[in-house]
Amino acid sequence: MPDYALGNHVAPLGLTFSNRHSMPGIFKNGAFIGLHGSWNRNPLAGYKVVFVPFNAGKPSGNPIDFLTGFLNTKGEAHGRPVGVTFDNTGALLVADDVGNVVWRVSHTETNH
Repeated sequence: MPDYALGNHVAPLGLTFSNRHSMPGIFKNGAFIGLHGSWNRNPLAGYKVVFVPFNAGKPSGNPIDFLTGFLNTKGEAHGRPVGVTFDNTGALLVADDVGNVVWRVSHTETNH
């Protein structure tokens, strides 16, 4: 029995933990997971980056979609997340082995 299950055929290939130098707010304490996805499931699953919140060193909630849009309306993959890590500015880097790119996701400060 796993400590935390993400579902069938999502193919979690990348994992990195957020910390005080990374994302703010609800994304501050947990794990970002690159879900590569699987071609042999209908409907397709994965093809995104999710965030799993942690409390006291253990998963504490459902996965939250963080980066999506890798599948078009026809179910064709425009990207498949593989590795995830943070750069030295706190931006999340996501390696994509279909798009052959590295996505950089950063946050901006807003004043309300």
